[in-house]
Amino acid sequence: MGREDLRAALDYGAAVDALDAAFGQGIDAYMNPERETHAVPSGELMLMPAAGEEGVGVKLVTLTPDNPARGRPFIQGVYALFSPTEQTPEAIFDGAALTELRTAAVSGLATRRLARPGAERLVVFGAGVQAAAHIECLLATCPTLRDVGIVGRDPGRAAALVARLRAQGVDAWEVTAEAVRTADIICTCTTAAEPLFPAEWVPAGAHVNAVGAYRTDRRELDAALLAPATLVVEDRDAALSEAGDLVLAIAEGALAESDIDADLREVVAGRAGRPDPTAITVFKSVGLAFEDLVIARAALRR
Repeated sequence: MGREDLRAALDYGAAVDALDAAFGQGIDAYMNPERETHAVPSGELMLMPAAGEEGVGVKLVTLTPDNPARGRPFIQGVYALFSPTEQTPEAIFDGAALTELRTAAVSGLATRRLARPGAERLVVFGAGVQAAAHIECLLATCPTLRDVGIVGRDPGRAAALVARLRAQGVDAWEVTAEAVRTADIICTCTTAAEPLFPAEWVPAGAHVNAVGAYRTDRRELDAALLAPATLVVEDRDAALSEAGDLVLAIAEGALAESDIDADLREVVAGRAGRPDPTAITVFKSVGLAFEDLVIARAALRR
């Protein structure tokens, strides 16, 4: 199933709903081992298997840092889905397209559960595939959003994304990092190694989705932002072993493991969430294999 078929089968609203139901059931219902990451000559290879009532699935993904300069995607891959009982091969998905949809939908779920009602201004760091996917997802699932600011390292890519959004009728602008001072929702979708903005720029009541920093030596968020915020992760063990934002802050003494307030399962169950309208909420995503399984099965069902 290619990207267009996947998107035709499953829109962002349905994808967020599917993940909401899965997290509500609890990740303990899934076989969800830690991903394997292997260094290869041109970058990295990731292997992500999972199993549950939706069946058995495995994603093979390559990360190739030099590809964007060649005009090729940074993330490429395939996803194989097998039936739950007989384990018969059922479908092969474009792994990059599945990752694009799943990652944005998880942020969409966190935003649905944690952002203040009536959020109007979205600021996104990055101008690549994930930045565009997050904008599309949040515009589809947050009906009160009225404008989008894009902070891009590459001016050409940022301008192209703004132009594409404006052609779709979206009030989009190229902005600087200081735009976070007036943001309701902030999404960081980059490969940054250092914080993208100071903690003190984030206004009271804002919600942050941090989805880059896929290695333990990279971070997008200022360590000073994490401890005082309401900090939510998909899964504590996965976040503490893979999320550079958390790992580096803990190593510096700016964050303790106990500062993680909740995982997404607890938020969906209503046992945790935004404590008050002025709180800053932060969702740090690392991506879990069962999320791909849930999205693949939901798409195939539809």
